[in-house]
Amino acid sequence: MNIGQFALAAAVLLFVSSASAAAEPPELKGSLNGTFRAQSNGDFAKSNEMFYDEQTVIATWTITSTCSNPTDCTGTVTSDQGWSAPIYKMSGLWNIKHPVPRWEPCPDGSAADGLQHYRFYAVDAHTGQADNSQSDLFAGLDETLGPSGACGVSKPLLISLPFKLTRIS
Repeated sequence: MNIGQFALAAAVLLFVSSASAAAEPPELKGSLNGTFRAQSNGDFAKSNEMFYDEQTVIATWTITSTCSNPTDCTGTVTSDQGWSAPIYKMSGLWNIKHPVPRWEPCPDGSAADGLQHYRFYAVDAHTGQADNSQSDLFAGLDETLGPSGACGVSKPLLISLPFKLTRIS
C-alpha cells in the first residue's frame, strides 16, 4: 500500500466512524416524535365514491414512537381533541385507529360508534410524492367506519377524507 492509498483509507475510515457516531440510535431511526398539526379536509370527503361536504377538522397531536427497525415502529398519539391511541408503522404507512363514540346519528335519536383509521406516509412538500428522507410533512387518508346494521341499515357507513400531518415542533 503506497502513502496515497493509506491516506485515502484513513480518510474513509475517519468519515465512516464519525458518521456512525452521529447517526440516530436504532430505536429512533424511522421513528416519529414531536408535535404535529393534523388536518382532515372535509371539502373532499367521500362516501360510496361520491363527494360530500363534511367539516374540515384541524387538531394538534403529540406523537412519541420508537422503532426496532425503520419499518417496524410503535408508539402513542395524543390529540388535543381528547383521545389517545396507539400508532404503528406497517409497510411504510403510519397507522392510527381509535373508536369514535356516537359517530353515526340515527333517525330515532340513537347513534352508533365508529372506528377512525388514519393512514399516512412522508411526502415531499414540492412534489407531493412519497419521500422517506424527511419527517415534517405527511399525506394520507382519514377513514371512519360505522358498523353494518347501525340505524337499521345493513350496510356499513364509511367516510374517507384526505389527511395531512405537518410538524410543528
